[in-house]
Amino acid sequence: QVQLIESGGGLVQAGGSLRLSCAASGRTIFASVMGWFRQAPGKEREFVARIRWSGGNIYYADSVKGRFTISRDSVRNTVYLQMNSLKPEDTAVYYCAGSSVIAVDVNDFGLWGQGTQVTVSS
Repeated sequence: QVQLIESGGGLVQAGGSLRLSCAASGRTIFASVMGWFRQAPGKEREFVARIRWSGGNIYYADSVKGRFTISRDSVRNTVYLQMNSLKPEDTAVYYCAGSSVIAVDVNDFGLWGQGTQVTVSS
């Protein structure tokens, strides 16, 4: 059984930075693509970024391009999301997710973490 555990969320002022981590345990072979999603109150869960464990196929949502960086450490089975120049509109619960396909649609990701809250104050 594969588990994803996120950490690193918190409260930060606008313009600040946070780094989220997602530690994967178990047989990750069936989750070759890892993604970050977020969900703000009253809104649908939306794609943020994705990466393959091989390090390729990196893709970002337009709203975070140039500010967020996704990376992975295959030895530690951990995926990171470095978030810089944070804005109040980045406030959301951030979820780590795994998929067997290269995708951006939330429905293509079958493995999910519990989420970590990110709050950006103005």
